[in-house]
Amino acid sequence: MSVSSNDHSSGRKSLPELAPLEAVLFDIDGTLCDSDPIHYHAFREMFIEIGYNNGIPITEDFYAENISGKHNDYLGKALFPDWSFEKCAKFLDDKEASFRRLAPQQLKAVNGLYKLCKWIEDHGLKCAAVTNAPRLNAELMISILGLSDFFQVIVLGCECERAKPFPDPYLRALKELNASPKHTVVFEDSVSGIEAGVAAGLPVVGVTTRNPEQSLIDAGASLLIKDFEDPKLWIAIEASLKQE
Repeated sequence: MSVSSNDHSSGRKSLPELAPLEAVLFDIDGTLCDSDPIHYHAFREMFIEIGYNNGIPITEDFYAENISGKHNDYLGKALFPDWSFEKCAKFLDDKEASFRRLAPQQLKAVNGLYKLCKWIEDHGLKCAAVTNAPRLNAELMISILGLSDFFQVIVLGCECERAKPFPDPYLRALKELNASPKHTVVFEDSVSGIEAGVAAGLPVVGVTTRNPEQSLIDAGASLLIKDFEDPKLWIAIEASLKQE
């Protein structure tokens, strides 16, 4: 099941309604790149080491439901309610270091990403990366993807008053880009990210990299795409440039 770009039944804004499109905001993990398998592997191995869940390895479904897209401050409290803040932070810092060791060999761009980036550059649109990832992770992923010079702004949830699923990171991106929410679109792959974009008053394109389609629809996605080659996306974004 997917949501049509002209579906108004739930109050979702379609991409053509953004015309003329002015800015594009991207999540990083799972949106620019299929990083969830790397995060999942790092979490699973570290959980086994500490005997989490009685030593039974977590499943991909558990990861998708309880971890994917969520900020580390939230994860520490949710995963380890009996641990001190310092112990949680140490575990999650070690997990992020494990991710950074694995990423250079395993990280790959989502199909069609560079085609979309070139289209954005060719049309002179403003662009920002908006992520709950720590700065070291965000900068590493963007560098591996060869996009260090592409984004005008990088907004981190941990540097905002509230991270996703709150709207603060997207509101900051709009402010720093001096972009109007009436002419800006978001690309996200997680429920928390989509909820953040919707809460900021922005239409969100859900990338179905790993998370269940229905959960992205329920979170408020205006359009679902398989990847950045999806014909539905190109029909919608071309229409978003045309001023009525």
